[in-house]
Amino acid sequence: MGMLRSLVDTFSQTLGKVKKNQRKSYPKNLVVKINLGCGLAVAPEWVNIDGSLNSLVSNLPSFFHKIAYRLTGANRYYSEQEYCRLLGNHTFVHHDLSYGIPLNDNTVDFVYSSHFLEHLFLKDAQAILKESFRVLKPGGVVRVSVPDLAYAVKIYMQGQKREMLENYFFVNDDDSYYARHKYMYDFSILSAELEKAGFRNIMQCSFQHGATPDLKILDNREEESLFVEAMK
Repeated sequence: MGMLRSLVDTFSQTLGKVKKNQRKSYPKNLVVKINLGCGLAVAPEWVNIDGSLNSLVSNLPSFFHKIAYRLTGANRYYSEQEYCRLLGNHTFVHHDLSYGIPLNDNTVDFVYSSHFLEHLFLKDAQAILKESFRVLKPGGVVRVSVPDLAYAVKIYMQGQKREMLENYFFVNDDDSYYARHKYMYDFSILSAELEKAGFRNIMQCSFQHGATPDLKILDNREEESLFVEAMK
């Protein structure tokens, strides 16, 4: 099964490379909301973009969803019924975000990203923030949620050293390369990166509160997360 998953991942990555230059547009009067590196943390009427097997098979008949369920790590967290419901009832775009966001300039109203940025090296995270700025319409909003470095330091100082290392830096040998965190952020670090990307009105938000719609569905991991919004 492990070898089969590896082959599927390789195929998905190859397809992502083939489609690296894809660009989509939506009608100007449509409110466009995109969820980057979404996994299965999705909401209705959002365009959910990542390079996963889930996104790859989402537009195929439901028979393929059941096959994919057995190959994806999602089977550790979702029942088959829930997995198939999520794929069938939401909009996914399969795209390797290391090649940018597959949308044209000034076409998006809201960009959302939750617990994705920390899985990228800093230069790749900076590229995603610049891409988010590019695709947003003037006045559009980006919301980024990441593990809060300040909270990680807090629990470290309280003596929870192993928890901090394992949950925030993923130091165990069995953690996959993609699961590991490659950079960490507190508010000052993240706001500086957003400012470099061109954003303004950068502010720290509370859990499930802000200018971004559907936060009751999208926001998660309240205690450990930093939530930041900014405007183009």
